[in-house]
Amino acid sequence: MPGQPINQRRVGGISFIGLILIWSVAAVIVADYELFPPPSLLIENLYSEMLSGELWRHLSMTLYRVAWAFGLSMTIGIFIGFMMGRSLMIDAVLNSWLVVFLNLPALVLIVLCYIWIGLTETAAIIAVTLNKVPLVANIIRQGTRELSPKLADLSFVYKLSFWEMLKHIILPQMFPYIISSARTGLAIIWKIVLVVEFLGRSNGIGFQIHLYFQLFDVAMVTSYAASFIMVMIAVEYGVMRRLEVIADRWRAP
Repeated sequence: MPGQPINQRRVGGISFIGLILIWSVAAVIVADYELFPPPSLLIENLYSEMLSGELWRHLSMTLYRVAWAFGLSMTIGIFIGFMMGRSLMIDAVLNSWLVVFLNLPALVLIVLCYIWIGLTETAAIIAVTLNKVPLVANIIRQGTRELSPKLADLSFVYKLSFWEMLKHIILPQMFPYIISSARTGLAIIWKIVLVVEFLGRSNGIGFQIHLYFQLFDVAMVTSYAASFIMVMIAVEYGVMRRLEVIADRWRAP
């Protein structure tokens, strides 16, 4: 009935079960497990890879790259975005660069980093970081421009120190924008890390997908992709959704 609250967890669970059922039925209809493997085969593959330790080894390397790229891009992007939002001169100087990097294909940056720096771990992390920094900077710049001048004046009236002003005036207003940039940027990093590993790493989920792609093993490709998706979902619902709830409190009038 209209107006009744929706149990999102229950609806989400039913939707997921429906997806598995449709997938299973489609696999039976196709009747070619090499081309369209059923969910049960993916579970068998994942269990086997877990027992051998291969899944943990490659998944840990992927998460290592995601963590490094995420931390660096958030730190650099927040700094650049804040400076651009506070200074018209800095904004004028860096805006063209920001537009270029926002529209530069991720694949181009990855290839150039591998050519200029080499097929190294440093090049991989730099390539992912450069793809995310412009997005973070753009969101933070917008948030900085919307900082309340009245609250800033209030901080001067009460003679707050820089750290007190940062804690009580700036961060509460910027927190929703920081969370928004983190969530959006993390979604991009997940994808770009796999491309980086696919093209030039000797480990990681992307490398495994590349390996089994060359062997035309659809079941293993799907299995490793599924393991990565499960981690993404866990981070989304276990971390990002909770942080977004906190951010929504700051957005509320």
